Order: sequence, then structure tokens, then C-alpha cells
Amino acid sequence: MTDRSGGTEDGDASAILIPLHEARRERLDQPVRFDRRELDEILRLYGRMVAANEWRDYAIDHLADRAVFSVFRRASEVPLFQIVKDPKLARRQGAFAVIAAGGRILKRGQELGRVLGVFDAKLKIVQA
Repeated sequence: MTDRSGGTEDGDASAILIPLHEARRERLDQPVRFDRRELDEILRLYGRMVAANEWRDYAIDHLADRAVFSVFRRASEVPLFQIVKDPKLARRQGAFAVIAAGGRILKRGQELGRVLGVFDAKLKIVQA
């Protein structure tokens, strides 16, 4: 019994070579995105803040140079906060930042969890 299909079975179809420079160019043409782990952390925080009646809406933008998760109190307003992933700043200041409505950077860092810590409730001393 011989195979007369000419060698185009499933095994040979996966042997397509792509030059490395072409693969890198295709990857660079894609917008920056939050990966699944990062989006999970952000959405967990969003759920807590919605339950606390602080936030009501969000938007995700995947731009060529950065990804932005914007948080709104109402859909028609300016975002209260923006959680930004900018890979170009990863080695210097950190890829992640939390930016307030006025454009002030509240926290910047390498790890998303630490940057999102800016939203954790601070303990206060209450004087009786």
C-alpha cells in the first residue's frame, strides 16, 4: 500500500517556514493588549469597586503603543481613572500606570498587582 497523495498530509502542512524578521514585523503591527492574567486582575478590582458603588462603566482601548482600561462613574463622563499598559516604559519606569482624571500619575510600576494597590482602602486612625 503506497501513499499517492504527494506528501501533503497533515504532517507536512505544519512544516511551513516563516523568516524571523517577518514574524517579528507581524507581531509589532498588532496593538498592545492586556493578557488574560492582567485583565483578570483588573476586572476583579472593577467588580469590587462596582459592588462598593464607586464605578459604573468601563472601556478598553488597544492602541498601537499602549493598552488602556478606562473607568467611569457614568458613561457620559470623562474617565475617573485609566489603567495603562505601555511596554516601551517597561525597563525604565514600569509598564503599568494608574492615571487620575486630571492626568496625574498616581502609581507606576513593573507589577500590575502593586500598581492596582493604589485603590486598596487605607486604614485610618479614628480619634474618639
